[in-house]
Amino acid sequence: MQKKEFHSGRRDFVKQTSLLAGGLLTLPLISQANFFSGGNDVIKIAMIGCGGRGTGAAVQALSTKQNVQLVAMADAFADRLNESYENIKGEVGDKPGRLNVKDEHKFVGFDAYLKAIPLADVVILATPPGFRPVHFEEAVKQGKHIFMEKPVATDPAGIRRVLAAAEIAKQKKLNVVVGLQRRYQNSYRELFKRAQDGMIGDITSMNVWWNQGALWVKPRKPEYTEMEYQMRNWYYFNWLCGDHIVEQHIHNIDVGNWFMNEYPVTAVGMGGRQIRTGKEFGEIYDHHAVEYRFANGVVMNSQCRHWKDSASRVDEELIGTKGRIICDKAVIQDHKGKVLYQFDKKQENQPYQSEHDELFEAVAKGEYKYHDAERAAKTTHTAIIGRLATYSGQVIPFDQALKLDLNLQPATYAFDAKPQILPDADGNYPVAKPGTTRYV
Repeated sequence: MQKKEFHSGRRDFVKQTSLLAGGLLTLPLISQANFFSGGNDVIKIAMIGCGGRGTGAAVQALSTKQNVQLVAMADAFADRLNESYENIKGEVGDKPGRLNVKDEHKFVGFDAYLKAIPLADVVILATPPGFRPVHFEEAVKQGKHIFMEKPVATDPAGIRRVLAAAEIAKQKKLNVVVGLQRRYQNSYRELFKRAQDGMIGDITSMNVWWNQGALWVKPRKPEYTEMEYQMRNWYYFNWLCGDHIVEQHIHNIDVGNWFMNEYPVTAVGMGGRQIRTGKEFGEIYDHHAVEYRFANGVVMNSQCRHWKDSASRVDEELIGTKGRIICDKAVIQDHKGKVLYQFDKKQENQPYQSEHDELFEAVAKGEYKYHDAERAAKTTHTAIIGRLATYSGQVIPFDQALKLDLNLQPATYAFDAKPQILPDADGNYPVAKPGTTRYV
């Protein structure tokens, strides 16, 4: 990876983003007629991305109280779309009218989203995150309400596109919910409320973790092009996934940003490939440890790793002048261990479902309540600068990285096109080296 030059300052970046937003603003704004006034109106859903998370999101959307129908599906792969359709059918079997996808509305290919989005009122975006900026931009352009999975991009160029489209979504009063579901979870909301009320005092430091075991790999088949192989194994390629610090650990990082009510100014850290070293694991690391520093000096210590048969922890701890919050236990303690607040687990909800319940209720009532895209983009960028820090060994400033000329996407989306990163003659992919790889 080559060092990137900066071509503009902060003012120029804001100006460029505004120009992009201005171009989108030439599109007609959504009118009140595009909203829904009551439960008798069918809310049509298009699903873009038919993997496991997309399938789950579709089932959750179809499980809301509103009069909803899934009317279109889109994926790059026919086998994945068909498997998803059958899984959804099995889950909503007692509500057969909710699954209303005609064969001619099952779209396959890189351009499938362009055919599915016009058929819907609400769009579910759940492809690998590298495609999210393009799909989000199109859904906003067509005036659709949106549920999109996290993360919302994999590189700074994608973040800028999402931020620009997010401004247009606000102008059009489009509800946008992003799948950072802790913000829709009862226990986290109660903990946040008490933190805001001062129960732990001023936050002085935070620890966030996503440490777990090994994940899936799909073997290469002789008939695969390089593009298809990488897409089938999207988790191990940064243009598609962003590395697991972006794809998974974003949840925990988001909690830190949320409770701080701001975003860190710098990231520095270390990482590598110690356990997961084979060519089948593409280019990503198997562990990251990042120190995020906020403007007031507060440090968020971040850990994520995929190591088999090692201690696991997916959690967040926020330490203040008066006490601490341990999110997984939903408890607030003083510094002597006395419990100041314990959330009643009987009051816990299923946040994956609540995201959709709240979104579709707002759409049905014609209310504009949810605009998650901007904060999700900034939290995604927080995770991205963590990756840039561990890959390079450099201190990565948040604002400076947002202006980086770093776009990981292929020049063309096609199965016979070449991704930017390719294997050598032995099938090994280049891996970032701290001290050699540079970004700033």
